[in-house]
Amino acid sequence: MRFQLLGPLALADGPDVVVLQPSKPVILLAALLLHANSTVSADYLQRAVWGEDQPATARAALQTCVLRLRRLFTKHGVTGTSIEAVPGGYRITAGPPTLDLLGFRDQVRRATALAGDPEAELYTLKDALSLWQGSLLANVRSDVLHRDEVPRLSEERLRAVERVCDLLLGLGRCGEALVDLWTATRVYPGHERFHEQLIEALYRTGRQSQALAEYRRVKGFLLDELGVDPSPSLRQLELSILRGEDLGAGGAVRAAVEPAAAPAPGATSRVIQGAAVPLPAAAPGAGPVPAVPHFTGREAEAAAMAARLTAPPSPGADGGRPLTVLVSGAPGIGKSALAQHVAHLVRDSFPAGRLLVRMTRADGHPRTADEVAAEVGAALGPARAGERALLVLDDVVDADQVRPLLTPPDLAVVVTSRMGLGGLIATHGGWVHRLTAFTEAESYALLLAALGTERVEDEPRAARQLTALCGHFPAALRIITARLLTRPGLRLGDAVDWLGDDPLARLTLTDSPDHSVSGLFDRALDRLDPRLSEALLRIGTGPPELLGEAIRTDGKRNHPPVPEDVLEQLADAGLLEDGPPGPYRIHDLLRAHLRRTVRIRNRRTEKV
Repeated sequence: MRFQLLGPLALADGPDVVVLQPSKPVILLAALLLHANSTVSADYLQRAVWGEDQPATARAALQTCVLRLRRLFTKHGVTGTSIEAVPGGYRITAGPPTLDLLGFRDQVRRATALAGDPEAELYTLKDALSLWQGSLLANVRSDVLHRDEVPRLSEERLRAVERVCDLLLGLGRCGEALVDLWTATRVYPGHERFHEQLIEALYRTGRQSQALAEYRRVKGFLLDELGVDPSPSLRQLELSILRGEDLGAGGAVRAAVEPAAAPAPGATSRVIQGAAVPLPAAAPGAGPVPAVPHFTGREAEAAAMAARLTAPPSPGADGGRPLTVLVSGAPGIGKSALAQHVAHLVRDSFPAGRLLVRMTRADGHPRTADEVAAEVGAALGPARAGERALLVLDDVVDADQVRPLLTPPDLAVVVTSRMGLGGLIATHGGWVHRLTAFTEAESYALLLAALGTERVEDEPRAARQLTALCGHFPAALRIITARLLTRPGLRLGDAVDWLGDDPLARLTLTDSPDHSVSGLFDRALDRLDPRLSEALLRIGTGPPELLGEAIRTDGKRNHPPVPEDVLEQLADAGLLEDGPPGPYRIHDLLRAHLRRTVRIRNRRTEKV
């Protein structure tokens, strides 16, 4: 049994949640849970239940209220938790597994300990915030608790939301931050830090006029409602926008970024587009590349990559050329996750540092080789004799982006790309790992890692149906597990029915629309040459014989197949699987997306 305090006060037993009806025992329970594991004085409990004007019999009435609360526990089958009478008052014992408030605080503490790993810290904080389930103590009718306790708890949540938005901005995910910030600034109009973050996110996503309009709106509110001017930091932000200054690093080099943290003693710190990047000068393995939460599968690929990156040069090898490993495959197949995971595994072998470089901007446009080379050179600094560095070039668009970076002999490079980059491998050598969808076992393992063994193995059949609906596609699995983590009471069987009605529409995160399977495919289509994009739409909506998969029984074709050079280019872009000597194939989710895209386009044409 679990007490839910971060919303209406409720009792949860697995997926079953009982919201308690307003009553004096419920007020008493709330007061005790708010101070779980501590003695709560009888005087405070009396004020919480009856207010400042207490009846003359309040002390005896409190004892009766405790008895009624114990009977309430018996009625709802609450075991393992009791209300103890102790000198001076009462006490209830709880822990993170049995009280969501303590679970939230425990997750926030874990996130604080991950301050050097922004992705992991962000994931942990979002997990903590998912415990908040609505209006705080909406069914607890106590003026004292709403006056004294609710504002304090709300402030804890606001600090976590503020940190999440800071992390998103620091990671260059400004569009994602906007979703939370629009709501936060309207609900808390006097919270200036949220307004600063919103204005910065608008500006960094190319909306300068909206950013300035938002500043004027906030300034007017502060003057009209509170009679104060905007804070110095808000005024400085407006000035920076008017000057057209660069406020952030949408695609900057990030090497174990630790926002607002001072470099360790003896470390060299460089500023790269506003992000402080500590470069370790002492112990090998310091400043690890962020690990990937719940990383599962890809054991063979991870082991092979780690072995190649850490192996000594073979006799007669070209010592003037860096070791290169290419990870290619479809958008959303898990290339970046694998590269970062392996970089984390081999961190002790690269004492000169490990850098993660985003090779595309937030709008999907590639960054120039010269721009990236300058940043990498500044970040790595003077080479130290005998020490190797690891460079992860993420989301490379073409070989020309990479070649200027493949010069230092003491550098190992991991390249992730949707493209096959055969020309790069032909001229510079290296190993290639082309990723495909997960196996059934890998998909099931991901659910176990993300959702927990108990929840998944309670419904193993539904879990496997869920992975099948996701097509064993890593991005889809990540999205559905994120949705299920925010709905801890939702049964997997119910999720199967819900997802099966319209997988494409529901494989998205409502608080982060950029995280969706459809959006992923749309961005991939936008990168294609129009001729290839039209060919892919034709394939997705046409018969299997377009891919050479089937011929009529009389040996003839109803439709001529798509030319092989076009199929090869689409396969090279990660949008078709396999190919000669066998047939090309298209993933079911991508085919469904293409069909929906064509339907939408046809409807628009009909309206015109």
